[in-house]
Formats: sequence, C-alpha cells, structure tokens
Amino acid sequence: MQIQVISSVNEASSTRFHHKTAIIVDVLRAGSTIVTALAAGAAAIIPVETVMEAKAAQQPGDLLGGERFCRKIAGFDLGNSPSEYDHAAVSNRRIILTTTNGTRALQKAARADYVLTAALLNATASAQAAAALRRDIVILCAGYNDEFAAEDGFCAGLLLDRLQLAGPAPVELDDFGLAMLAFYRNRSSYALETLASGVTGKRLAKIGLQRDIEACAPIDLYKEVPQLLGGMLTRMPI
Repeated sequence: MQIQVISSVNEASSTRFHHKTAIIVDVLRAGSTIVTALAAGAAAIIPVETVMEAKAAQQPGDLLGGERFCRKIAGFDLGNSPSEYDHAAVSNRRIILTTTNGTRALQKAARADYVLTAALLNATASAQAAAALRRDIVILCAGYNDEFAAEDGFCAGLLLDRLQLAGPAPVELDDFGLAMLAFYRNRSSYALETLASGVTGKRLAKIGLQRDIEACAPIDLYKEVPQLLGGMLTRMPI
C-alpha cells in the first residue's frame, strides 16, 4: 500500500486522488468539528466552499455552520468550535458547513474512490477504516492560509503510525510522509503543546479560542469515521 502526504490544499491537484482513498486532515478545526458533530448525533454534514453556497443549500431544519478568519460567520447558527456541536444542538440535524481550509480540501479530493476525514479525535478509527478499503492512500493536510500547518502534519504522522499497524499489507511512504511520521513519534506525548505552538493554534489563542485547541487535542476520543458520499459527510459503517 502506497501512501502520499500532501502538505496543504495549495499543493494538491485533483488528479492525485484518482483511484485512491483520500484522508482529509484539518485538526484546527473543521476535521475535529465534523467528527464531534457526527458523534453527537448529527444526521449529516454538507461541506461547501462559500457562504453563498451554504445559504443556497439550506433546507428547512438545516443548521448553518462555519467560520471565516477563525470567527463565526454572521447570521449562521454555529461557528467552527467543536464544543458548539453537542447533542442538544445537532442531534438528527443536517449541517451545512463552510470553513476557510477544511471544506476546500474536501472538494479538492472529491475524485477519490473514497473520501474520509480524520483528526486526532478519531485517528486510529480513520486509519483502520482507510486500510480496510484496500486502496493506495493520499493524506491531504488542509493547512492554514494555503500553507502547511504543524497540527495537520502531526496528525498525518499519527495516521501513518496507525496505518503501519492496521493490516498485513506493507506500507510505502513518500519522503514527506516519512518526515511527518518522525515528527509525530518525536512529539507523541505532547499533542496539546504541538497544537498550541503552531501558527493556527497561536491565532486561535490570540482571539480567545484556547478551549478549541484543548478540545481538538485528545487522541482517539471517538470511533466515528466521517465519509463523503453524494456530497454529504455521514458516519462510515463499521
């Protein structure tokens, strides 16, 4: 099984995903928010790129969620903080979600045979699910402002660590993947510190969202694996 890791949305082209399984990583915060929402009972999440698309896609009963420049979009029901997506808020609801980086990454990978999302919160479950699909894998780090984000690289390394344990097929990594695996193994006991020290984490802390960093840092809190099918993210059957 060959695994490539792409450092940011800006480095990705749709042709790299053909006949592959794509794992989209956006630790701070869309990937963490998506898995939290599904674990809390959300019916589905519909990722779109723009605010206008979100409003156009909304049907009666749907919630609008998302952010621009790390802040909740005016007029939306929810922002992009995982803590907002609890059972009381999202159970049995569809959510139309637009974020600066994560939803763009999902659109970029749409030509893959399978598209999953991962965060620290569900890393092992995502790795096991991807391995079971028996395709070569592309891990796309969403990044921050079209550049590499340390927290996504850390999560990519965690996924690679788990993928090496997931099945009998030998795993072949590209050079960037080897670097991210080493990064994760060097920092594996310092997830929160790694998230907080990156550019995205510093930006969130500066605007008073330190609790979001803390909410995104636990490893393997959930077993849900979001899968993109027909333009909607739902729980992948286990």
